[in-house]
Amino acid sequence: MIHHDVIVVGGGLSGLRAAIEAKRAGVDVAILSQVHPCRSHSGAAQGGINAALGNHPDGADDTWEKHAFDTTKGGDYLVDQDAAIQMAKDAIGIIYEMDHWGCLFSRFNDGRIAQRPFGGAGFPRCCYGLDKTGHYLLHTLVEQAYRLQIKMYVEQYVAKLIVHDGVCQGVVTYDMIHGGFESFTANAVVIATGGAGRTYSNSTNSIISTGSGMFMAYHAGVPLKDMEFVQFHPTGLFTTNILMTEGARGEGGYLVNGLGERFMEKYAPKFMELAPRDITARSIQTEINEGRGVNGQGYVHLDLRHLGAEKILERLPGIRDLAIHFEGVDPIEEPIPVVPSQHYWMGGIDTNVDGATPMPGLYAAGECACVSVHGANRLGGNSLLETIVFGRRAGADVVRYLETLTDKRPNARTAFATAQLMEQMIDELGAKNGTENVYVLRAEMTETMKEHYGLFRDEATMKAGIEKLLSIKERVKNVGLRWTGRVFNVDMIRTVEFEGMVDLALCVAEGALARTESRGAHFRTDHNTRDDVNWLKHTLAYYRPDTPGPRLDAKPVTLGPFELQERKY
Repeated sequence: MIHHDVIVVGGGLSGLRAAIEAKRAGVDVAILSQVHPCRSHSGAAQGGINAALGNHPDGADDTWEKHAFDTTKGGDYLVDQDAAIQMAKDAIGIIYEMDHWGCLFSRFNDGRIAQRPFGGAGFPRCCYGLDKTGHYLLHTLVEQAYRLQIKMYVEQYVAKLIVHDGVCQGVVTYDMIHGGFESFTANAVVIATGGAGRTYSNSTNSIISTGSGMFMAYHAGVPLKDMEFVQFHPTGLFTTNILMTEGARGEGGYLVNGLGERFMEKYAPKFMELAPRDITARSIQTEINEGRGVNGQGYVHLDLRHLGAEKILERLPGIRDLAIHFEGVDPIEEPIPVVPSQHYWMGGIDTNVDGATPMPGLYAAGECACVSVHGANRLGGNSLLETIVFGRRAGADVVRYLETLTDKRPNARTAFATAQLMEQMIDELGAKNGTENVYVLRAEMTETMKEHYGLFRDEATMKAGIEKLLSIKERVKNVGLRWTGRVFNVDMIRTVEFEGMVDLALCVAEGALARTESRGAHFRTDHNTRDDVNWLKHTLAYYRPDTPGPRLDAKPVTLGPFELQERKY
């Protein structure tokens, strides 16, 4: 049994920034991560990070108030406005802090941090480092973590929260290197495990983006919020769904259909290719569904050729490499075939603006959390910002929480019993002669999510999807382990996490079926308008251990200075 004052689960941007903040306050903090932090999914983010610096010639009048408004409008007014305002206020200092720590931001000729236009933004406020912004930010924070000598336990799969008398007191992990389960006790835990994109078959996300932190909290009794709001990025590569950054359109790229038309003029005549992601993705899918895909197929073109070789090589070198290696096209010479792809979760673990969940001792930050700062649709450039802003805020609030504790001794018996429970479960799985293949079930689930809970939704399709998901959940009972080895048993991890992934899928499904309106990324063809009278509220999903599917509840949206209005671009 190992003890630290604070355990941070996840080594991406949110987890690193939370750990750094706690460590700078003198707290004994450790990071537990399934992969080395440098390999976290945060590094896959490409386009940029928003802040109202006013460096761009067209953005001199930008302010944090305008950033907060764009965020609220972009989220179709399901955004908690206090959270949006806090994020926009914190953004400017966050950028300069990362700059001073050595982040490789691109620069204008006068030396100021470069900014470019991004979807749904009234000003060019997206700071960037070529098309590798997440990578640069991630390595900057890893360097700071090493400088502060923060303890890192790498290749640890965190399997369960340790909860004693309703208080989170640590986690149980599977040690991939040595085999077996270990209890890590703590006075506070910060979950920063990212999203759950791998519940969909057409995701831009990494293999490790399974939602493990979400379903751990959910199974421990913490509600998940707004899970029906799933973002589809307009431009994933046609054959692999690998992300083609919004920065490509921010630099002037065109979306072109099979007739050679820049079709966004029909859907968002003012913003064109830089409309918010939900609108742009639905527009692309509409062109495809109505037979105007390229050569009648299921994709459109992202055309960068008019930008010229020099600009592409200078500002979008990563996009060019990905297009060449994974689609076989050089964007200098040919347009890139793209299709909407699952990309991000607006929903997640219910938290306040400082990352605190309803469970004492448990915090969450980043994509696994729902502050809610994105509402029904996230604007590009706000996710990297969210990770660092709310990672830092969670780390600071953890320090304040520790100061309130009079007894800082976690219950050792509960910690030991929780680890023993995990060992027992694995032994039972290993002894079972499973009649179901977890990988077959996983493929069925991810395809069900793609087909039944995508860009366009309706009651009949979603009800049919719920029946499929409930059948899959029942069949999980007949799954056993294919390999019972102790060291690097990835098969065991994939088997153990699968039922939790199905539970997250059911939260999406039940929330989407219940919400009889269209708002942001949740678009219903049978209820195709926003309904503020009945649905200006957050969905809460609670785990029911003896009943498949969640119990749904609601809580009000926190309104503020930005009045409700029709969302036009």
